[in-house]
Order: sequence, then C-alpha cells, then structure tokens
Amino acid sequence: MGFLRSSLLPLAIVLLFSIALFAVSARIWLPGDMAAPAPLG
Repeated sequence: MGFLRSSLLPLAIVLLFSIALFAVSARIWLPGDMAAPAPLG
C-alpha cells in the first residue's frame, strides 16, 4: 500500500493534470465554431 501511495498516486495525479491541461489548450487551436458550446436546440 505504501508503494502505491508513494509512486503510483502522484503519477496518476500528474497524468490527470496533463490530460486536463491538454484538453484546455487544445481548444485554443480549434476553429471558432468548434470551440463554441454545442447548441441546445
């Protein structure tokens, strides 16, 4: 259990943070109509 907490958990947090950062920064490179929220109607 100590191995998971010391090595695997920080790696998972960094991986999740980098995926979220990539998803946010990818919106900059999208065209304007794709970056807008989906229409509700």
